[in-house]
Amino acid sequence: MNQIPQGKYKPYPKIDLPNRTWPDNIITHAPKWCSVDLRDGNQALVNPMSMEKKLELFALLLKLGFKEIEVGFPSASKVEFDFLRRLVDDNLIPDDVTVQVLVQAREHLIAKTFEALRGVKKATVHLYNSTSVAQRKIVFRKTQEEIIALALEGVELVKKYEKLHDGAIFLEYSPESFTGTELDFAARISNEVTACWGISADRKVIINLPATVEMATPNIYADQIEWMSRHLDNRENVIISTHTHNDRGTSVAATELALLAGADRVEGTLLSNGERTGNVDIITLALNLTTQGIDSHLDFSNIDEVLDVVERCTEIETHVRHPYVGELVYTAFSGSHQDAINKGLAYQKNKEDELWEVPYLPIDPADVGRTYESVIRINSQSGKGGVAYILEKEYGYQLPKAMHPEIGKIVQAVTDKEGRVLSSQEILNIFKKTYFEMPEHISLVNFTVSSQNKVSKCLLTYKYEGKEIQREGEGNGPIDACKNALMKDYKNNFMINSYSEHSCGGQSSAKAIAYIEIQTKETLSCFGVGADNDITIASIKAMFCAINRAFTN
Repeated sequence: MNQIPQGKYKPYPKIDLPNRTWPDNIITHAPKWCSVDLRDGNQALVNPMSMEKKLELFALLLKLGFKEIEVGFPSASKVEFDFLRRLVDDNLIPDDVTVQVLVQAREHLIAKTFEALRGVKKATVHLYNSTSVAQRKIVFRKTQEEIIALALEGVELVKKYEKLHDGAIFLEYSPESFTGTELDFAARISNEVTACWGISADRKVIINLPATVEMATPNIYADQIEWMSRHLDNRENVIISTHTHNDRGTSVAATELALLAGADRVEGTLLSNGERTGNVDIITLALNLTTQGIDSHLDFSNIDEVLDVVERCTEIETHVRHPYVGELVYTAFSGSHQDAINKGLAYQKNKEDELWEVPYLPIDPADVGRTYESVIRINSQSGKGGVAYILEKEYGYQLPKAMHPEIGKIVQAVTDKEGRVLSSQEILNIFKKTYFEMPEHISLVNFTVSSQNKVSKCLLTYKYEGKEIQREGEGNGPIDACKNALMKDYKNNFMINSYSEHSCGGQSSAKAIAYIEIQTKETLSCFGVGADNDITIASIKAMFCAINRAFTN
């Protein structure tokens, strides 16, 4: 095995932040959201979006409730320029939405950007330049002073063209590769940018502090955000924005801790599309807030529509385990999980308050447009509760609890053999084959019953050992009377352990379903199921079913 050379990597240095406050804070409200799907997300695609796809995704972002949307880098290509012009010319930007455009600090690019913005009522010009040690040393070979001069030149150019624009212009500045930048330098260049812009209560500035590359644990990013918050001039007029990538797989955690540390705004994408391992996923962040009782101000109540549009526009499939939205995230295979979910859903349905308290489900699937029918899947790891849940929720069979182990074992034998998940229809087919289509050595032909003085009298007709037999019997109920009639000729002795019944289906087509558990000397217990329009006949059918299952080889 190849060994990583010693000294190739080193730990990220600790942030000098005495009396940090963020660990004791809680998130109490949603941040300002800015979608960068159409810019960051689009540039990371194998096949960048067409005009039609961009328009479809822009419409989705508006529908979800985004009020800030980065629509592209209009000075970088004709496609980007034309998309913004299409939004303007077709009057597709609502008055309460601010579009954001990215640009570097070069006059011909800034001039082209403002040409694209002509007619936009509210726009954020996102100016950036790389400030990290590695970028300065390797890529640009510039000093700190030269990097600051470049940023200030860009601000002056934006101010120049702002005067010629008929609409509101806001400034966003990013010390790109912030996480690889010395904090004192990041604060210095940000403060010089805001001072050059002329920051005030009426002229606030967005200072975006991107984890362009995720380089350390989330707590380090939170320390960086709190440190910057303490060292930014005119902090009350600065909107601190985050823009995290997922190189270490912790962008969601880093963003949430940054909000604890004082960040006001979040840039991200739907479903984490973006360069390398992606940008932070706004869906996950927003629904995390939902589970804490906080209104995210974004509407993800129809998550399947979101998946449909985003997957079509990006040509990227969503992982089945993606938080909140994956195909299997509301699915339980484990038997103990299935049982707990089943009980939790029943408890939730019957209790008076709305507080969500279902085990293993941090959010109600219905809140994102999913249905309970997909909650439980049956495979070789599933238990008795999952099978019973499927049969009840999808087909109306309310199996008695004592019957759950029996049917669970029967279904599990099939999943072990098949080595795959069984569909609900396949589970129903197994149930029907076991209880309604079982081999018979004794068959019910007819049954009539009458009652007098709490005594039931029956006339039972059945086939047994090749001949039809008719016998009378008495008992304390129809089932007892039937058993007594049967035992006059039937050679296999048994006792009845339990009985239950319910109706199944709508009122006009409801059938009676009966369950009977019998016990024999050879078996601990065996269940039978009967269905009929008449509850008494359903009960007798259930007893014959149990007998056939217990005594048929």
